[in-house]
Amino acid sequence: MQGVFIPLSMVSPGAQVTLVSVNAGRGLQRRLADMGLHPGVSVKVIQSHPGPIIVQVGNSRWGLGYGMAQKIVVKEV
Repeated sequence: MQGVFIPLSMVSPGAQVTLVSVNAGRGLQRRLADMGLHPGVSVKVIQSHPGPIIVQVGNSRWGLGYGMAQKIVVKEV
């Protein structure tokens, strides 16, 4: 799967990915940027199903809804 762009919602738990883009409006892009989720950042998926997608960015963990995670495009490291 290396080099393939997929939505964050499809990433398996334990995977390390790089955020490529956010396909959303400015409001969501800003909200995610405030969380440290912006293009180029490395993200580790802690949990993907059931419930919210939990990701780790640096020392912080964030819970994202499925719809929000669908708009975040990533590639596996």
